[in-house]
Amino acid sequence: MRASARRQSKQERLRADLGFSLIELLIVVAIILIIAAIAIPNLLRSKMTANQAAAVSNLRTVSTASVSYWITYSNGYPASLAILGGGVPPATCNLAVLIDESIATAPNQKNGYQYVYTGTQGNVASPPAGCTPGFVGYLATAAPLSIGLTGDISYCSSEPGVIHYDTTGATAGSSAACDALPAIQ
Repeated sequence: MRASARRQSKQERLRADLGFSLIELLIVVAIILIIAAIAIPNLLRSKMTANQAAAVSNLRTVSTASVSYWITYSNGYPASLAILGGGVPPATCNLAVLIDESIATAPNQKNGYQYVYTGTQGNVASPPAGCTPGFVGYLATAAPLSIGLTGDISYCSSEPGVIHYDTTGATAGSSAACDALPAIQ
């Protein structure tokens, strides 16, 4: 009886030294997959929300930079995002160095959003010498590169500086269409 007990305890020790059984490993893998299935959609949703918040912030920066450009250079609103950008100081009326270079240079994309800036309402009457003529108004838009993946909401702003949004992700085609959308409070 003692010999049988010794053999059994040796077998148990030997089995314990071999590691995990296949069933134990499968259970661990199944638990990891369940956790991943819960976490990944939340991670994607939070990334999309972060992209949307960044788009609002960047559009607010473009609006503020447009007003700063008007005040600094007395040339109306700038003609393009490239004029608001620029390389390194010193700033000029054609390279103002007021916004992030990734937004100012083609393809004008950042954080999953496409930025477009258009001068509206005609050129200013008398631009300063050497400056690209500015505009009396502008329309700045930020649209998701891939609706449902990088963002769900598009944003726009015109000369009052109020940021409006469209939950369909469509880009506003004019200042009037932008102003007709709900405003961010």
